[in-house]
Amino acid sequence: MKCALAVVCLVLPFCSPSFAQFDLRQLSELTPGVVRTENSLWPENPIEVRFDSPSEEVVLADLKGPGEITMIHFAMPESSILRPTEYTFGRDLVMQIYWDGEKTPSVDCPVVDFFCDPAGLRDIVNTALVNKCRGFNAYFPMPFRKSARVILRYDGEEPPSWDRWRLLPCYGYVMHRSGIKISSRQGYFHAQFRQQALLLGKEDYVALEAQGRGKFVGWNVTVRRPGTVGYPVDMNEKFFVDGEDTASTEFQGLEDSFGFSYGFPPAENFFPFTGFFPFTNEGAAAYRFFVNDSISFKKSLRVTIGFGVNENPMFRQSFSAWGTSLQFSSVCYWYQTEPHAPFPKMLSAEDRAPAPSQLFWPDQENLPSEDDLRSQSVQLEMWCGRPDPEVIYAEPGYSAQTRQGESWCGWNAPTYHCRSHREELIIDLTVPSQASGIVRVYIKDPDNYMGGRSQRVLVGDKDLGEHSQFGEGRWLEVPVTAEMTSQGIVTVRAMNLNPASNAVISNIQWLRAP
Repeated sequence: MKCALAVVCLVLPFCSPSFAQFDLRQLSELTPGVVRTENSLWPENPIEVRFDSPSEEVVLADLKGPGEITMIHFAMPESSILRPTEYTFGRDLVMQIYWDGEKTPSVDCPVVDFFCDPAGLRDIVNTALVNKCRGFNAYFPMPFRKSARVILRYDGEEPPSWDRWRLLPCYGYVMHRSGIKISSRQGYFHAQFRQQALLLGKEDYVALEAQGRGKFVGWNVTVRRPGTVGYPVDMNEKFFVDGEDTASTEFQGLEDSFGFSYGFPPAENFFPFTGFFPFTNEGAAAYRFFVNDSISFKKSLRVTIGFGVNENPMFRQSFSAWGTSLQFSSVCYWYQTEPHAPFPKMLSAEDRAPAPSQLFWPDQENLPSEDDLRSQSVQLEMWCGRPDPEVIYAEPGYSAQTRQGESWCGWNAPTYHCRSHREELIIDLTVPSQASGIVRVYIKDPDNYMGGRSQRVLVGDKDLGEHSQFGEGRWLEVPVTAEMTSQGIVTVRAMNLNPASNAVISNIQWLRAP
Protein backbone atom coordinates (compact mmCIF):
# COMPACT_ATOMS: atom_id res chain seq x y z
CA MET A 1 0.00 0.00 0.00
CA LYS A 2 2.87 2.35 0.77
CA CYS A 3 4.32 1.72 -2.73
CA ALA A 4 1.00 2.48 -4.40
CA LEU A 5 0.64 5.73 -2.48
CA ALA A 6 4.16 6.77 -3.49
CA VAL A 7 3.28 6.39 -7.15
CA VAL A 8 0.19 8.59 -6.78
CA CYS A 9 2.19 11.27 -5.04
CA LEU A 10 4.76 11.26 -7.84
CA VAL A 11 2.40 11.31 -10.78
CA LEU A 12 -0.25 13.73 -9.68
CA PRO A 13 2.01 16.79 -9.26
CA PHE A 14 3.04 16.66 -12.89
CA CYS A 15 -0.52 16.84 -14.24
CA SER A 16 -1.11 20.27 -12.72
CA PRO A 17 -1.27 23.00 -15.38
CA SER A 18 0.91 25.24 -13.23
CA PHE A 19 3.49 22.48 -12.59
CA ALA A 20 2.98 23.31 -8.89
CA GLN A 21 2.70 20.93 -5.98
CA PHE A 22 -0.60 19.09 -6.39
CA ASP A 23 -2.87 19.05 -3.36
CA LEU A 24 -5.15 16.02 -3.28
CA ARG A 25 -7.79 18.23 -1.70
CA GLN A 26 -8.13 19.96 -5.08
CA LEU A 27 -9.82 16.83 -6.44
CA SER A 28 -13.00 17.84 -4.64
CA GLU A 29 -13.08 21.34 -6.14
CA LEU A 30 -15.64 21.85 -8.89
CA THR A 31 -13.60 22.87 -11.94
CA PRO A 32 -15.04 25.57 -14.19
CA GLY A 33 -15.39 25.19 -17.94
CA VAL A 34 -16.39 22.35 -20.23
CA VAL A 35 -14.16 19.46 -21.26
CA ARG A 36 -14.50 18.16 -24.81
CA THR A 37 -12.74 15.56 -26.94
CA GLU A 38 -11.91 16.06 -30.62
CA ASN A 39 -11.70 12.63 -32.28
CA SER A 40 -9.94 11.88 -35.56
CA LEU A 41 -8.15 9.29 -37.74
CA TRP A 42 -10.35 6.28 -36.87
CA PRO A 43 -12.73 5.03 -39.64
CA GLU A 44 -15.91 6.11 -37.82
CA ASN A 45 -14.77 9.73 -38.17
CA PRO A 46 -15.34 11.83 -41.34
CA ILE A 47 -12.89 11.07 -44.14
CA GLU A 48 -11.42 14.56 -44.06
CA VAL A 49 -9.91 13.79 -40.65
CA ARG A 50 -8.46 10.43 -41.71
CA PHE A 51 -5.28 9.50 -43.55
CA ASP A 52 -7.04 7.47 -46.21
CA SER A 53 -8.23 10.84 -47.52
CA PRO A 54 -6.58 12.55 -50.53
CA SER A 55 -4.94 15.19 -48.33
CA GLU A 56 -1.45 15.03 -46.84
CA GLU A 57 -2.71 17.04 -43.85
CA VAL A 58 -5.34 16.25 -41.26
CA VAL A 59 -6.73 18.87 -38.88
CA LEU A 60 -7.14 17.11 -35.56
CA ALA A 61 -8.64 20.07 -33.72
CA ASP A 62 -9.78 23.56 -34.71
CA LEU A 63 -10.75 25.20 -31.44
CA LYS A 64 -12.11 28.57 -30.36
CA GLY A 65 -10.83 30.21 -27.22
CA PRO A 66 -10.32 30.93 -24.53
CA GLY A 67 -9.39 27.39 -23.62
CA GLU A 68 -6.66 24.91 -22.83
CA ILE A 69 -5.54 21.66 -24.42
CA THR A 70 -5.01 19.22 -21.56
CA MET A 71 -4.05 15.99 -23.34
CA ILE A 72 -3.09 14.68 -26.79
CA HIS A 73 -3.31 10.97 -27.61
CA PHE A 74 -2.39 8.88 -30.65
CA ALA A 75 -2.95 5.16 -31.04
CA MET A 76 -0.22 3.10 -32.66
CA PRO A 77 -0.43 2.39 -36.40
CA GLU A 78 -2.00 -0.93 -37.32
CA SER A 79 1.25 -2.01 -39.01
CA SER A 80 3.23 -1.37 -35.83
CA ILE A 81 1.00 -3.83 -33.97
CA LEU A 82 0.56 -6.48 -36.66
CA ARG A 83 4.05 -6.30 -38.22
CA PRO A 84 6.35 -5.04 -35.43
CA THR A 85 9.49 -6.66 -36.83
CA GLU A 86 8.86 -5.34 -40.34
CA TYR A 87 7.60 -1.79 -39.80
CA THR A 88 8.78 1.15 -37.71
CA PHE A 89 6.63 4.27 -37.38
CA GLY A 90 9.32 6.90 -37.81
CA ARG A 91 9.64 10.59 -38.57
CA ASP A 92 7.42 10.82 -41.67
CA LEU A 93 4.55 12.34 -39.66
CA VAL A 94 4.86 15.89 -38.29
CA MET A 95 2.62 17.57 -35.70
CA GLN A 96 2.07 21.32 -35.91
CA ILE A 97 0.09 23.54 -33.54
CA TYR A 98 -0.95 27.14 -34.29
CA TRP A 99 -2.14 29.56 -31.59
CA ASP A 100 -4.54 32.49 -32.09
CA GLY A 101 -4.44 32.47 -35.90
CA GLU A 102 -0.66 32.81 -36.22
CA LYS A 103 0.90 32.16 -39.65
CA THR A 104 3.76 29.92 -38.49
CA PRO A 105 3.42 27.02 -36.03
CA SER A 106 4.47 27.17 -32.40
CA VAL A 107 4.88 23.40 -32.37
CA ASP A 108 6.70 21.76 -35.27
CA CYS A 109 7.96 18.24 -34.53
CA PRO A 110 7.95 14.72 -35.87
CA VAL A 111 5.24 13.04 -33.81
CA VAL A 112 7.54 10.37 -32.38
CA ASP A 113 10.22 12.83 -31.25
CA PHE A 114 7.62 15.05 -29.59
CA PHE A 115 6.82 12.10 -27.29
CA CYS A 116 10.49 11.54 -26.33
CA ASP A 117 10.74 8.65 -28.78
CA PRO A 118 13.45 9.80 -31.22
CA ALA A 119 12.90 8.28 -34.68
CA GLY A 120 10.20 6.01 -33.24
CA LEU A 121 12.57 3.26 -32.11
CA ARG A 122 11.13 2.74 -28.61
CA ASP A 123 8.38 0.40 -27.45
CA ILE A 124 8.02 2.13 -24.09
CA VAL A 125 8.61 5.71 -22.93
CA ASN A 126 7.65 6.62 -19.38
CA THR A 127 8.10 10.23 -18.23
CA ALA A 128 6.11 12.74 -16.22
CA LEU A 129 4.75 14.63 -19.22
CA VAL A 130 4.81 12.25 -22.19
CA ASN A 131 4.65 8.48 -22.48
CA LYS A 132 4.36 5.66 -24.99
CA CYS A 133 3.17 2.07 -24.70
CA ARG A 134 0.97 0.95 -27.60
CA GLY A 135 0.01 4.61 -27.82
CA PHE A 136 1.38 8.14 -27.37
CA ASN A 137 0.17 10.52 -24.65
CA ALA A 138 1.16 14.10 -23.80
CA TYR A 139 0.03 16.09 -20.75
CA PHE A 140 1.61 19.51 -21.32
CA PRO A 141 -0.97 22.20 -20.46
CA MET A 142 -1.48 24.30 -23.61
CA PRO A 143 -3.58 27.44 -22.97
CA PHE A 144 -4.84 29.66 -25.80
CA ARG A 145 -6.84 32.87 -25.91
CA LYS A 146 -8.47 33.03 -29.35
CA SER A 147 -7.92 29.75 -31.17
CA ALA A 148 -5.91 26.56 -31.42
CA ARG A 149 -5.33 24.49 -34.55
CA VAL A 150 -3.66 21.05 -34.31
CA ILE A 151 -2.47 19.49 -37.58
CA LEU A 152 -0.76 16.29 -38.65
CA ARG A 153 1.22 16.41 -41.91
CA TYR A 154 2.43 13.30 -43.69
CA ASP A 155 5.70 13.72 -45.61
CA GLY A 156 6.20 10.09 -46.60
CA GLU A 157 5.88 8.43 -50.00
CA GLU A 158 2.77 6.27 -49.55
CA PRO A 159 -0.16 7.64 -51.63
CA PRO A 160 -3.64 8.11 -50.11
CA SER A 161 -5.12 4.66 -49.46
CA TRP A 162 -5.90 2.21 -46.71
CA ASP A 163 -2.26 1.13 -46.98
CA ARG A 164 -1.23 4.63 -45.87
CA TRP A 165 -3.81 4.58 -43.09
CA ARG A 166 -2.25 1.37 -41.76
CA LEU A 167 1.19 3.04 -41.56
CA LEU A 168 0.05 6.02 -39.45
CA PRO A 169 -1.68 6.43 -36.08
CA CYS A 170 -5.08 4.77 -36.46
CA TYR A 171 -6.83 6.98 -33.91
CA GLY A 172 -6.20 10.25 -32.13
CA TYR A 173 -7.92 12.69 -29.84
CA VAL A 174 -7.29 16.12 -28.37
CA MET A 175 -8.82 16.87 -24.97
CA HIS A 176 -9.45 20.52 -24.14
CA ARG A 177 -11.29 22.67 -21.64
CA SER A 178 -13.28 25.71 -22.82
CA GLY A 179 -15.09 28.49 -21.01
CA ILE A 180 -12.18 29.35 -18.73
CA LYS A 181 -10.09 32.45 -18.12
CA ILE A 182 -6.49 32.54 -19.28
CA SER A 183 -4.25 34.62 -17.06
CA SER A 184 -1.88 37.18 -18.58
CA ARG A 185 0.90 35.28 -16.79
CA GLN A 186 0.34 32.14 -18.88
CA GLY A 187 2.51 31.63 -21.94
CA TYR A 188 1.86 29.70 -25.14
CA PHE A 189 3.33 26.22 -25.43
CA HIS A 190 6.11 25.73 -28.01
CA ALA A 191 8.09 22.71 -29.19
CA GLN A 192 10.74 22.58 -31.90
CA PHE A 193 12.67 19.72 -33.52
CA ARG A 194 16.18 20.09 -34.87
CA GLN A 195 18.79 17.69 -36.24
CA GLN A 196 22.32 18.41 -37.43
CA ALA A 197 25.63 16.68 -38.12
CA LEU A 198 28.73 18.71 -37.31
CA LEU A 199 32.33 18.72 -36.13
CA LEU A 200 31.77 19.65 -32.50
CA GLY A 201 35.36 20.80 -32.11
CA LYS A 202 34.65 23.58 -34.59
CA GLU A 203 31.10 24.64 -33.73
CA ASP A 204 28.43 24.07 -31.09
CA TYR A 205 25.15 22.34 -31.75
CA VAL A 206 22.33 24.89 -31.49
CA ALA A 207 19.14 23.38 -30.06
CA LEU A 208 17.08 26.57 -29.71
CA GLU A 209 17.07 30.27 -30.50
CA ALA A 210 13.92 31.79 -28.99
CA GLN A 211 12.86 35.43 -28.86
CA GLY A 212 10.28 36.95 -26.55
CA ARG A 213 9.42 36.44 -22.88
CA GLY A 214 9.13 32.92 -21.64
CA LYS A 215 10.60 29.93 -19.85
CA PHE A 216 12.33 26.72 -20.94
CA VAL A 217 10.71 23.63 -19.42
CA GLY A 218 12.46 20.66 -21.01
CA TRP A 219 14.09 18.86 -23.91
CA ASN A 220 15.08 15.52 -25.30
CA VAL A 221 18.42 15.04 -27.06
CA THR A 222 20.20 12.33 -29.04
CA VAL A 223 23.89 12.11 -29.90
CA ARG A 224 25.70 9.52 -31.99
CA ARG A 225 28.77 9.06 -34.12
CA PRO A 226 27.38 7.10 -37.06
CA GLY A 227 29.22 3.90 -37.82
CA THR A 228 31.15 3.96 -34.52
CA VAL A 229 30.14 2.52 -31.17
CA GLY A 230 30.84 5.29 -28.69
CA TYR A 231 30.26 9.02 -28.40
CA PRO A 232 31.63 11.85 -26.26
CA VAL A 233 29.85 13.10 -23.13
CA ASP A 234 32.40 15.78 -22.24
CA MET A 235 30.51 18.67 -23.80
CA ASN A 236 28.62 21.35 -21.85
CA GLU A 237 24.97 22.32 -22.16
CA LYS A 238 24.69 26.11 -22.22
CA PHE A 239 21.65 28.35 -21.75
CA PHE A 240 22.31 31.95 -22.81
CA VAL A 241 19.59 34.21 -21.40
CA ASP A 242 18.71 37.60 -22.92
CA GLY A 243 21.80 37.86 -25.13
CA GLU A 244 24.40 37.19 -22.45
CA ASP A 245 27.93 36.28 -23.58
CA THR A 246 28.52 33.78 -20.77
CA ALA A 247 25.76 31.29 -20.11
CA SER A 248 24.14 31.82 -16.73
CA THR A 249 23.14 28.15 -16.70
CA GLU A 250 25.82 25.72 -17.90
CA PHE A 251 26.15 22.02 -17.14
CA GLN A 252 29.61 20.45 -17.34
CA GLY A 253 29.06 17.10 -18.96
CA LEU A 254 26.27 15.84 -21.18
CA GLU A 255 25.26 12.96 -18.93
CA ASP A 256 25.36 15.16 -15.81
CA SER A 257 22.88 17.60 -17.30
CA PHE A 258 20.41 14.72 -17.52
CA GLY A 259 21.10 13.52 -13.99
CA PHE A 260 23.80 10.86 -14.51
CA SER A 261 27.61 10.72 -14.18
CA TYR A 262 30.72 8.94 -15.49
CA GLY A 263 28.95 8.50 -18.80
CA PHE A 264 25.40 7.32 -19.26
CA PRO A 265 24.53 4.11 -17.41
CA PRO A 266 24.76 0.72 -19.12
CA ALA A 267 21.00 0.18 -18.81
CA GLU A 268 18.13 2.49 -19.69
CA ASN A 269 16.53 4.58 -16.93
CA PHE A 270 13.12 6.29 -16.94
CA PHE A 271 12.57 8.72 -14.10
CA PRO A 272 9.74 11.30 -14.01
CA PHE A 273 11.96 14.28 -14.86
CA THR A 274 15.13 12.74 -16.32
CA GLY A 275 16.04 9.61 -18.22
CA PHE A 276 18.34 7.86 -20.66
CA PHE A 277 18.17 5.02 -23.18
CA PRO A 278 20.45 3.77 -25.97
CA PHE A 279 19.77 5.15 -29.44
CA THR A 280 20.37 3.13 -32.67
CA ASN A 281 22.92 0.87 -30.89
CA GLU A 282 25.59 3.55 -31.33
CA GLY A 283 24.39 6.61 -29.46
CA ALA A 284 22.44 7.96 -26.53
CA ALA A 285 19.03 9.55 -26.04
CA ALA A 286 18.13 11.48 -22.90
CA TYR A 287 15.41 13.78 -21.63
CA ARG A 288 14.98 16.30 -18.86
CA PHE A 289 12.02 18.39 -17.71
CA PHE A 290 12.85 21.57 -15.81
CA VAL A 291 9.74 21.53 -13.64
CA ASN A 292 11.09 23.10 -10.45
CA ASP A 293 13.90 25.03 -12.18
CA SER A 294 12.46 26.25 -15.48
CA ILE A 295 14.84 28.71 -17.15
CA SER A 296 13.14 32.09 -17.50
CA PHE A 297 14.03 34.70 -20.11
CA LYS A 298 12.72 38.21 -20.79
CA LYS A 299 14.02 38.79 -24.32
CA SER A 300 15.69 35.70 -25.73
CA LEU A 301 17.11 32.26 -25.03
CA ARG A 302 19.84 30.41 -26.89
CA VAL A 303 20.51 26.76 -26.02
CA THR A 304 23.66 25.01 -27.27
CA ILE A 305 25.77 21.89 -26.74
CA GLY A 306 29.54 22.20 -27.08
CA PHE A 307 32.85 21.89 -25.29
CA GLY A 308 33.44 24.28 -22.41
CA VAL A 309 35.87 27.19 -22.56
CA ASN A 310 38.12 25.56 -19.97
CA GLU A 311 37.76 22.00 -21.24
CA ASN A 312 40.88 20.07 -22.23
CA PRO A 313 41.85 21.29 -25.74
CA MET A 314 42.24 17.64 -26.72
CA PHE A 315 38.47 17.34 -27.17
CA ARG A 316 38.19 20.23 -29.62
CA GLN A 317 41.19 18.93 -31.52
CA SER A 318 39.89 15.37 -31.66
CA PHE A 319 36.39 16.32 -32.79
CA SER A 320 37.62 18.75 -35.43
CA ALA A 321 39.32 15.97 -37.36
CA TRP A 322 38.11 14.37 -40.56
CA GLY A 323 35.64 11.57 -39.96
CA THR A 324 34.55 12.62 -36.44
CA SER A 325 31.17 14.17 -37.24
CA LEU A 326 28.51 13.77 -34.57
CA GLN A 327 24.79 13.77 -35.32
CA PHE A 328 22.54 15.48 -32.78
CA SER A 329 18.78 15.72 -32.69
CA SER A 330 16.61 17.49 -30.15
CA VAL A 331 13.14 18.66 -29.23
CA CYS A 332 12.94 21.70 -26.95
CA TYR A 333 9.79 22.48 -24.95
CA TRP A 334 9.10 26.01 -23.70
CA TYR A 335 6.39 28.58 -23.00
CA GLN A 336 6.52 32.16 -24.21
CA THR A 337 4.58 35.20 -25.33
CA GLU A 338 3.76 35.63 -29.00
CA PRO A 339 4.99 36.34 -31.57
CA HIS A 340 7.81 33.82 -31.58
CA ALA A 341 10.96 33.82 -33.72
CA PRO A 342 10.63 31.90 -37.01
CA PHE A 343 11.64 28.25 -36.74
CA PRO A 344 14.23 26.73 -39.06
CA LYS A 345 12.65 25.02 -42.04
CA MET A 346 11.64 21.47 -41.20
CA LEU A 347 13.98 18.90 -42.76
CA SER A 348 12.57 16.58 -45.39
CA ALA A 349 11.39 13.16 -44.23
CA GLU A 350 14.50 11.61 -45.76
CA ASP A 351 16.84 14.03 -43.99
CA ARG A 352 15.02 13.59 -40.68
CA ALA A 353 15.90 9.89 -40.59
CA PRO A 354 18.95 8.96 -38.48
CA ALA A 355 22.12 8.88 -40.56
CA PRO A 356 23.17 5.47 -41.84
CA SER A 357 25.51 3.40 -39.68
CA GLN A 358 28.42 4.16 -41.96
CA LEU A 359 31.96 4.62 -40.71
CA PHE A 360 33.09 8.28 -40.98
CA TRP A 361 29.64 9.41 -42.17
CA PRO A 362 29.13 11.77 -43.95
CA ASP A 363 32.76 11.49 -45.10
CA GLN A 364 34.00 8.60 -47.21
CA GLU A 365 37.02 6.45 -46.37
CA ASN A 366 39.62 6.43 -49.12
CA LEU A 367 41.28 3.04 -49.35
CA PRO A 368 44.41 2.55 -51.46
CA SER A 369 43.66 0.99 -54.82
CA GLU A 370 44.95 -2.46 -55.76
CA ASP A 371 47.12 -0.85 -58.45
CA ASP A 372 48.69 1.47 -55.87
CA LEU A 373 49.43 -1.42 -53.53
CA ARG A 374 50.89 -3.62 -56.29
CA SER A 375 53.10 -0.74 -57.39
CA GLN A 376 54.50 -0.66 -53.84
CA SER A 377 55.21 -4.42 -53.94
CA VAL A 378 52.44 -5.13 -51.42
CA GLN A 379 51.14 -8.68 -51.53
CA LEU A 380 49.10 -8.55 -48.31
CA GLU A 381 47.62 -5.49 -46.57
CA MET A 382 45.79 -5.84 -43.25
CA TRP A 383 44.19 -2.89 -41.44
CA CYS A 384 43.86 -4.50 -38.03
CA GLY A 385 40.55 -3.87 -36.25
CA ARG A 386 38.90 -2.18 -39.22
CA PRO A 387 35.26 -3.20 -39.79
CA ASP A 388 35.07 -5.87 -42.46
CA PRO A 389 37.13 -6.32 -44.38
CA GLU A 390 40.27 -6.06 -42.28
CA VAL A 391 42.36 -7.51 -45.10
CA ILE A 392 41.90 -4.90 -47.79
CA TYR A 393 44.22 -6.58 -50.30
CA ALA A 394 45.65 -10.07 -50.69
CA GLU A 395 47.24 -11.77 -53.65
CA PRO A 396 46.35 -15.45 -54.18
CA GLY A 397 47.86 -17.60 -51.45
CA TYR A 398 48.04 -14.75 -48.92
CA SER A 399 45.67 -14.08 -46.01
CA ALA A 400 45.64 -13.02 -42.35
CA GLN A 401 43.65 -14.15 -39.34
CA THR A 402 43.59 -12.86 -35.76
CA ARG A 403 44.07 -15.77 -33.40
CA GLN A 404 43.87 -13.70 -30.21
CA GLY A 405 42.86 -10.06 -29.86
CA GLU A 406 39.93 -7.66 -29.92
CA SER A 407 39.13 -5.07 -32.59
CA TRP A 408 38.97 -1.32 -31.93
CA CYS A 409 38.10 1.48 -34.35
CA GLY A 410 37.50 4.51 -32.13
CA TRP A 411 40.60 6.63 -32.84
CA ASN A 412 40.71 9.47 -35.31
CA ALA A 413 41.58 8.86 -38.95
CA PRO A 414 43.69 7.99 -40.78
CA THR A 415 44.82 5.27 -38.33
CA TYR A 416 41.59 4.86 -36.41
CA HIS A 417 41.81 1.09 -35.90
CA CYS A 418 43.82 -1.62 -34.17
CA ARG A 419 43.75 -5.10 -32.74
CA SER A 420 44.55 -5.30 -29.04
CA HIS A 421 45.01 -7.72 -26.16
CA ARG A 422 45.85 -7.25 -22.49
CA GLU A 423 48.46 -10.02 -22.56
CA GLU A 424 49.50 -11.13 -26.04
CA LEU A 425 48.06 -10.16 -29.41
CA ILE A 426 48.49 -12.95 -31.99
CA ILE A 427 47.91 -12.63 -35.75
CA ASP A 428 48.71 -15.42 -38.21
CA LEU A 429 49.79 -14.59 -41.76
CA THR A 430 49.17 -17.33 -44.33
CA VAL A 431 51.62 -17.21 -47.24
CA PRO A 432 52.82 -19.65 -49.93
CA SER A 433 55.22 -22.22 -48.56
CA GLN A 434 58.86 -21.05 -48.66
CA ALA A 435 57.85 -17.54 -49.74
CA SER A 436 60.30 -14.79 -48.83
CA GLY A 437 59.52 -11.14 -48.35
CA ILE A 438 59.38 -8.27 -45.89
CA VAL A 439 56.88 -7.95 -43.04
CA ARG A 440 56.05 -4.42 -41.89
CA VAL A 441 54.14 -3.82 -38.66
CA TYR A 442 52.65 -0.43 -37.71
CA ILE A 443 51.99 0.34 -34.03
CA LYS A 444 50.40 3.51 -32.67
CA ASP A 445 49.33 4.72 -29.21
CA PRO A 446 47.34 7.91 -29.94
CA ASP A 447 45.43 7.91 -26.64
CA ASN A 448 48.45 7.15 -24.40
CA TYR A 449 46.26 4.50 -22.83
CA MET A 450 46.77 4.04 -19.06
CA GLY A 451 49.99 6.01 -19.02
CA GLY A 452 51.19 4.77 -22.38
CA ARG A 453 51.55 1.40 -24.03
CA SER A 454 54.73 -0.66 -23.82
CA GLN A 455 55.13 -3.89 -25.78
CA ARG A 456 57.49 -6.38 -27.37
CA VAL A 457 56.86 -7.26 -31.03
CA LEU A 458 57.89 -10.52 -32.68
CA VAL A 459 57.55 -11.76 -36.26
CA GLY A 460 58.04 -15.52 -36.33
CA ASP A 461 61.17 -16.16 -34.25
CA LYS A 462 62.58 -12.67 -34.85
CA ASP A 463 62.39 -10.24 -31.94
CA LEU A 464 61.76 -6.64 -33.05
CA GLY A 465 62.43 -5.36 -29.53
CA GLU A 466 60.55 -3.44 -26.85
CA HIS A 467 58.64 -0.34 -27.86
CA SER A 468 57.06 2.49 -25.90
CA GLN A 469 56.24 6.17 -26.53
CA PHE A 470 54.88 5.46 -30.01
CA GLY A 471 52.00 7.90 -29.85
CA GLU A 472 52.86 9.33 -33.26
CA GLY A 473 53.05 5.86 -34.79
CA ARG A 474 56.01 3.63 -35.65
CA TRP A 475 56.74 1.23 -38.50
CA LEU A 476 58.73 -1.91 -37.71
CA GLU A 477 60.25 -3.95 -40.52
CA VAL A 478 61.85 -7.37 -40.77
CA PRO A 479 62.92 -9.60 -43.69
CA VAL A 480 61.33 -13.06 -43.80
CA THR A 481 63.25 -15.97 -45.29
CA ALA A 482 61.98 -19.06 -47.12
CA GLU A 483 63.03 -21.12 -44.13
CA MET A 484 60.66 -19.14 -41.87
CA THR A 485 57.69 -19.86 -44.15
CA SER A 486 58.25 -23.59 -44.71
CA GLN A 487 54.91 -24.31 -43.03
CA GLY A 488 53.09 -21.49 -44.88
CA ILE A 489 52.44 -19.54 -41.65
CA VAL A 490 54.19 -16.53 -40.13
CA THR A 491 52.92 -15.41 -36.74
CA VAL A 492 53.03 -11.77 -35.62
CA ARG A 493 52.90 -11.18 -31.87
CA ALA A 494 52.67 -8.13 -29.63
CA MET A 495 53.34 -8.86 -25.93
CA ASN A 496 52.03 -6.33 -23.41
CA LEU A 497 54.62 -4.99 -20.94
CA ASN A 498 52.33 -2.50 -19.11
CA PRO A 499 49.88 -4.47 -16.92
CA ALA A 500 47.48 -1.52 -16.82
CA SER A 501 47.36 -1.17 -20.60
CA ASN A 502 47.30 -3.48 -23.63
CA ALA A 503 49.32 -4.39 -26.70
CA VAL A 504 48.22 -3.10 -30.11
CA ILE A 505 48.91 -3.45 -33.83
CA SER A 506 47.22 -1.24 -36.42
CA ASN A 507 48.64 -2.35 -39.79
CA ILE A 508 50.50 -5.33 -41.21
CA GLN A 509 52.02 -5.52 -44.69
CA TRP A 510 53.75 -8.31 -46.58
CA LEU A 511 56.02 -6.92 -49.29
CA ARG A 512 57.49 -8.84 -52.16
CA ALA A 513 61.18 -9.59 -51.65
CA PRO A 514 63.48 -7.18 -53.54
